[in-house]
Order: sequence, then C-alpha cells, then structure tokens
Amino acid sequence: MEIKITPEVVAEHGFTPEEYQRIQEILGREPNLTELGMFSVMWSEHCSYKNSRPVLKLFPTSGKRVLQGPGENAGVIDIGDGWVVVMKIESHNHPSAIEPYQGAATGVGGILRDIFTMGARPVALLNSLRFGSLSDARVRYLFHGVIAGIAGYGNCVGVPTVGGEIYFDESYRDNCLVNVMAVGIARKEDIITAQAWGPENPVIYLGATTGRDGIHGATFASVELGEKSEEKRSAVQVGDPFMEKLLIEATLEMVRTGLLVGVQDMGAAGLTSSSSEMASRAGTGIEIDIALVPKRASGMTPYEIMLSESQERMLLVGKKGKEEEIKSIAAKWNLHCVVMGKVTEDGFLRVKENGRIVAELPVGALANPNFPLYPVYYREDKEPSYQKQIQALNFASFPLTQDWNQVLLTLLTSPNLASRHPVFEQYDHMVQVNTVVLPGADAAVLRIKGTRKGIAVTADGNGRYCLLDPYQGGRIAVAEAARNLVCSGAEPLAITDCLNFGNPEKPEIFWQFRKVVEGMSDAARFLDIPVVSGNVSFYNETDGQAVDPTPVVGMVGLLEDINYCCTPWFKNEGDLVILLGDPQIEDISLGGSEYLYQIYHRKQGLVRINLENEKAIQKVCLTAIKAGLVSSAHDCVEGGLAVALAEACQGNPFGDFLGARIEADFSCRPDTWLFGEAQSRIIISLAEKYFPELLSIANQYNVKATILGRVGGSRLMINDLINVDLLTLREKWWGGLVSGS
Repeated sequence: MEIKITPEVVAEHGFTPEEYQRIQEILGREPNLTELGMFSVMWSEHCSYKNSRPVLKLFPTSGKRVLQGPGENAGVIDIGDGWVVVMKIESHNHPSAIEPYQGAATGVGGILRDIFTMGARPVALLNSLRFGSLSDARVRYLFHGVIAGIAGYGNCVGVPTVGGEIYFDESYRDNCLVNVMAVGIARKEDIITAQAWGPENPVIYLGATTGRDGIHGATFASVELGEKSEEKRSAVQVGDPFMEKLLIEATLEMVRTGLLVGVQDMGAAGLTSSSSEMASRAGTGIEIDIALVPKRASGMTPYEIMLSESQERMLLVGKKGKEEEIKSIAAKWNLHCVVMGKVTEDGFLRVKENGRIVAELPVGALANPNFPLYPVYYREDKEPSYQKQIQALNFASFPLTQDWNQVLLTLLTSPNLASRHPVFEQYDHMVQVNTVVLPGADAAVLRIKGTRKGIAVTADGNGRYCLLDPYQGGRIAVAEAARNLVCSGAEPLAITDCLNFGNPEKPEIFWQFRKVVEGMSDAARFLDIPVVSGNVSFYNETDGQAVDPTPVVGMVGLLEDINYCCTPWFKNEGDLVILLGDPQIEDISLGGSEYLYQIYHRKQGLVRINLENEKAIQKVCLTAIKAGLVSSAHDCVEGGLAVALAEACQGNPFGDFLGARIEADFSCRPDTWLFGEAQSRIIISLAEKYFPELLSIANQYNVKATILGRVGGSRLMINDLINVDLLTLREKWWGGLVSGS
C-alpha cells in the first residue's frame, strides 16, 4: 500500500515546507513516496551542495594542464607525453562515527570508483583523519576501527595507501573526520566521462547485487549527529574489496575497448544519483526498469531500490549494438551485468517496475542547480563572538622552562607529531610496485612506469589554524601542501579538497566556511594551483558542538625525472644544514602551535602567511633540487625548527640516523625560535661545495639562506638549548602514537 505523503513524512525526509512546495510546483502534482525519497537524497547537502555551491565558485578551476575540472567524478590533469593524472578526495565522516570499520572501508571503495569511472587505473590512496583524545575509550574504538577499515579494503583491492595525516583534538571527539583521497593514472585517450549521451544507447547495471544497506546514506550525511544516530547503522554501507577489484578490471577493459559512452558509480544516493546526474550532464533522459536490478534481498520496494547505496555497483551507458560484448567482459570477471533501460531524449528520469511507471521526474530537477526551483541557498554569515578572544595571546605570561630537552621530547611523543608507523605499517604501500618514497616523508612519490616521470602526492590541513583565523588558515593549508610536494622535488599541479565544517545554517559556521574558501582560493590563485575536484562535508556536529573548521587539501605534483626526488632525512656527514626563509621569527608564530597546545593546553593566538615569500621559497627549493644540489629537504612548520630537525635526524627508514650540530643566532624568545610555527620555511642539507650555487639561486628570488650548522654525530645539539642523543629521540618519536593508543 502506498504511504500517504503527510507533513510528518515530508519532515522525516529532511525537507522544509518551502522545499516541498517547490517539488509540487516542479511536478505539477504531489510526489509519490519513491519520488519524494529521490528528491530527498538528491536535494540533501551531500548531493546538491545547496549551501556551499555559491561559495565554491570562488575557487580557480582552470589552468594549462587542466583537462577536467569540478563537475565530473574526478579531476584530470595533463602531465605530458600522453599521460594524465586523475584525482579526488571525499569524506565518510558520519558513517565512520557510527560504524568505523565499514564507514572507512566503504569510503575507500567509493573514492576508488570515482577514479576508475574516469577510465584511470587507481595507483594510490591517502587519508586524512581526525579524532579526539586517545585517552578516551570510544575514541580508541573509532581510531582502531577506521585504521582497520582503510587497511582491510585498500590492501585487499590492491591499491597502495602511500600517505596522509592524522590529528587528535577534543573538537573531533564525537565526530571523527575520515577523508580519503585516490589518485589514478591513464592515457589521455582513455579518459571517459559520466554522461549519458546518445538516445537509444543501452543503460546497463554492472557489479554487486542491490540490498537494503546504505538507504538514505546521503541524507544521513547531511544532518548533525545526536543521541539517536546509532539507530541509523542501516545508512552505513557494507563493502567487498574483492568485488571492487573485479569491477576495476572489467570497467577499464570496457573503456579501453571502446564499448562505453559514459560511466558512473552508484555512490551517494545510489541508482537515483547515477542515472539523474549522467542524464543531466548530457541534457538527455533515462528510462530504466528496476525489476531487472539484481537484488540480494526479497521484496524490495522501488523506494528501497532507487535509494540503496549498496557498494561495488556501476551504471554504464554502452554503445548501441555492443551489449553482448559488454556482457561477455562482465561474465569473464564474474560480475552481474544487466541491460535495464535506455537513454531518451525527453529529459526525464522514468523508473518502471515490470513496465509500470513508479517514478517520473525531470533529471534537471534532481541534479542541475540551474534548473528552476532547484534549491541553492545564500546563507547568512557572522563572525563568532569568541573570535577576537581566542586570537588574543599574551606571550609574556608564559614562563620559560630551564629544560628544553624535555620540551622537545614531550612534543615528539605528542600524537600529533609522533611517528605514524603504527598506522602506515598496517597498509600495503608497495603493491603495484610504483612507490618510490614511502609513507613518513613530506610527500609520497610514485613512478610512472615506462617513463622517467613521477608524481608526488600529499594531503594536508590544520583545523587549529582555521579555528583561530579561517582566512589565513585556508591560505596556509594550500601553501603547506604545495611546500610538501616541493620538498619532494615535485612541481605542484592541482588541488582536490575536502571541506569539513559544522552546520552551515548557523551564521558563525558559515562565516568560517566562507573565510576558509576565500583563503584557499587566494592561495591557489597566487601559487597557480587550480582546484579540479573536491567535496564539502557539512553538519559535522554532535549535540550542537561543531568540529574545528577543517579544510583538507589533497595535492598532486609532477617530477619530470624521478631520479631527482628528495626526502626529508639527513644523509651525509658534514653536509651543511640550511634554513630557507627568515631565521628571525616573531612571537606571533607561537599562535596555534603544537607547543602551545601540548605544553600550555591552549588553542590561541594569530596565524599568518606571506604568499609572496612562500612562492619564492618554493621556487628556490625546487630549483636547487632539480639542479642536483640538495641532499634533503623538509618542511619546517608543525612543532617548529627543533621538531623538524629531530625528524630529519631520525626519519630515514633505510639507513643510519645522522645527528646535527646547530649553532645559529636568534633574537626572540627561545621557545619561539625552537618551536614557533612560522610559515614559509624549509630545512635543506647539502654538500658545502654546493652552497655558493644555492646562495646564487636564493639571491635571485630574494630569499634568505642561512647556515644553521652541520650534519653529523649521534646527537641533536641546538646551540646550548638542546642536546639529546638520537636513540632517545627515536624512542620517544617512534613510540608516541603507540603509547597514546
């Protein structure tokens, strides 16, 4: 029996009365329950971007290497010689907060599908994770579950997890953030889009069977968490990485053999989103019969079939007359493959069940923000009343310690700075044998087989900076990701971003969001690094408490010759240790620092970056690396100079550790000089004979290159402030995350 559409049913589907009125005007009638459900998932923030779309237009999205920007499953960048890189990052925050293993695992599966639906082979995974304190039992449950989910899916599907980041802060206690990035490689001629071209072309279902898992997953991701969120476990999907591996091979074979017109995975909003979005992009329509959908549950209704987010499923638009060849490839890979409909000319998504129409909607009303009455909101924004208070910081009120050795060791054991080896050792980072620089460096580096080229990949963000100053924090997020790539020897090419915020209907949250995007946009434009794909994750709140504003910047860079890749750790006795950037920093650099957070338990202060300095320093570092002058290069930010030096002394996974003796002048407080997080600074090491050439390059860009000391010995000695043996450094840094969990 058809359920009657009442105000209560409308509200349960997340609509405001005004939005429901729009639906009635679009249809010229009341929707049935299936249609209401389809509008519900497609007009959710997760799918529609109705709150964020106007602000996202600030991003620069074009460039000389951009082949595909935002609007498709993933961005595509030309790296020359017929090769392209495909990249995307997305969130799986709410599902992971409820069911951490499957939430994280299906996040991996979903982002991989965004890559191979473009015709690219996935070659790398990265993740950016945020949790509360590991002293909390539930946080430890989430932490271990998420890590296991990422490892379980990525290792089985055969795509290496090569990098990422993990941060711990109380703001993420009840709402962990799980952002997953994937990168793929393809020949330019093999790229395909998610568009339903060609009336009468067959619409084909490929992959796993459809069940009741994941129903209303997109809607669940578009509301705050609360006491009853645990009841929504049915909104969390269940993944099968072995099925995904078969799906990768079958899809890529179909693309290479020219059998397909378009491909999209049935991700958020399942069959509804894949069919309506593909048709909307092409300006066509689609007609399907859901009686033909392979199901793993009996008695499924049209509502359930259209909204299910069961994993490992693809929607294909094939070339008419090629149906049997498509089915033959699917059979070879033991996958369900059913012709379930066709492309039409009328601009409608028409859903039938055994020939009876059960839903009939304009595809534009579901998936085109330019369609009349489609919801797009211009939210009010307001600076939080606490903003000036958290920026104010009286540095003179903090007493200076007499034991800087202990401060350094305390920071190295901080979960935010300690070695991530307990995490990345659970990941297979060598499968496909492309990985040249493993997890633990500033960026991972992978080879492009058959060429001299390589790519460097990273994912970075700092919610603490963005809490203190969203605009500057957004600028820093872009600059730091680029700096990490430059330290690896790569030219930054493009950004994919995941923007994690609280409830956008609150003016203070929307102010944070807008300011962060403004900052990111300005930095991306100034550094000439376009944004080609991304994801917005709103409603990261539990019982009204929002996470810190957390933009995560995924970035890919190009090495024309992989033999010139660079790593952070010291390599040669007697090398000079050089600081690129200003050696004299202000007390303001303690603002938002890990030192302030761990030693004084404060999230306060100002954060700043000068993009002109940033661009110049990156130019100097990259030019010097490409000239073969540099032995090591390491970004100097989180934890400051002392922590960066400690990491360079003991990070080498393949050889002996080398200490350093630093003797340099400074004019500020000792803690500012040692642990201040001033931006736009890089520590490099090089043979003394190369210093004149480095100085010439630095002078060309008006960048300071200061000799701090030399590499060598078995201790890290910094002036008369710090003197610690490397074994002690290693023990503390290596064990920090283990002891915390």
